[in-house]
Amino acid sequence: LKVIAIDEHLRVIYEDNVHFDEDLPEFKTQGGVYIHSDRLTVTSPVLMWVKALDMILEKMKSSGFNFSQVRALSGAGQQHGSVYWKKGSIQILKNASSELPLHQSLKACFSVSNSPIWMDSSTASQCSALEKAVGGAQHLASVTGSRAYERFTGNQIAKIYSQNPEVYMQTERISLVSSFAASLFLGAYAPIDYSDGSGMNLLQIWEKVWSVSCLDACAPGLEEKLGCPVPSHSVLGPISPYYSQRYGFSPDCKIVAFTGDNPASLAGMSLQEGDIAISLGTSDTLFLWIQEPTPALEGHILCNPVDSQTYMALLCFKNGSLMRERIRDDCASGSWDEFSKALSSTVAGNNGNLGFYFDVMEITPEAVGIHRFNRDNQKVSDFPKEVEIRALIEGQFMAKRIHAEKLG
Repeated sequence: LKVIAIDEHLRVIYEDNVHFDEDLPEFKTQGGVYIHSDRLTVTSPVLMWVKALDMILEKMKSSGFNFSQVRALSGAGQQHGSVYWKKGSIQILKNASSELPLHQSLKACFSVSNSPIWMDSSTASQCSALEKAVGGAQHLASVTGSRAYERFTGNQIAKIYSQNPEVYMQTERISLVSSFAASLFLGAYAPIDYSDGSGMNLLQIWEKVWSVSCLDACAPGLEEKLGCPVPSHSVLGPISPYYSQRYGFSPDCKIVAFTGDNPASLAGMSLQEGDIAISLGTSDTLFLWIQEPTPALEGHILCNPVDSQTYMALLCFKNGSLMRERIRDDCASGSWDEFSKALSSTVAGNNGNLGFYFDVMEITPEAVGIHRFNRDNQKVSDFPKEVEIRALIEGQFMAKRIHAEKLG
């Protein structure tokens, strides 16, 4: 959990973080998560998130941070995680005593104590059921911006409903991680914003309303539990009195809708129409501002957080830097300098040699293995080292271009 405070000139005046594994060892997470015995189910304890918020605010308080100067706050949460509020929790949230840390007041408020998160891939049967119910994968993508994905919230809700209908019935509100964090500051259930909401397989991205056929395919009475979605830049209301009393926030401090981490990146990098951002991480992501998207079976179309009339396209490639590092180790003695030299020693286009490098099952497209082709389009078993290095880099970037073009 990270906090950053900026002044009116966008200068950073305060930064801090809480590391889940180290600072909250009592939850026994690894990387902030629990990987369950099936290796598919991945969750995080919801009270750990609440306690981390308590902890970071206490850190700020003890460092002398002046909360009374904060005019507005907003945030970003990991996309696709979900939180399940038990019936009656709204009253506890509204009336939390400023004498107690929030995690103590809220400890009995969640019908599901471990929240499903973006790493979860345990809902394959729910995904195929959803696609079937609405007339196929492409139709689902055309309505919601993506075909059914295992981490997407609609499919996670469907799993909870099918496995524990009584737990689902005890739930009065379902939040995304982003709207959950906003709710803690608001002292009321914060609405889901359009942008993060478009990563659920439930929102009609053109009309910005829940799709009745998708909701019905997941669980009964779901619309009521989700509330009405709002534009990502909506002012939701003033901060809860809890924070004025406990930390000295001004009662006029505004809470602006929180959004998902991917939309927040588009906003934070101030992308404009026609811009493309590429993040070369463990997974590579590519995102762009787009007027007229064409949702496809690969990739995602989300509502644009900055301008509700436009869209953002998002592509995720699982074989990113880990793949590049492996080829660097195999072909350049583990040195990026040698890797760069080898890359520069070959010509653009690699004399027609082309490679596809997927150590793990790729998301875009769904493929695995190393596949090399020479200039005559014949499959070959290996390349000289410098050819291998260029084939990897060119292959990765051509894939990004081709799939981005497919999304419009």
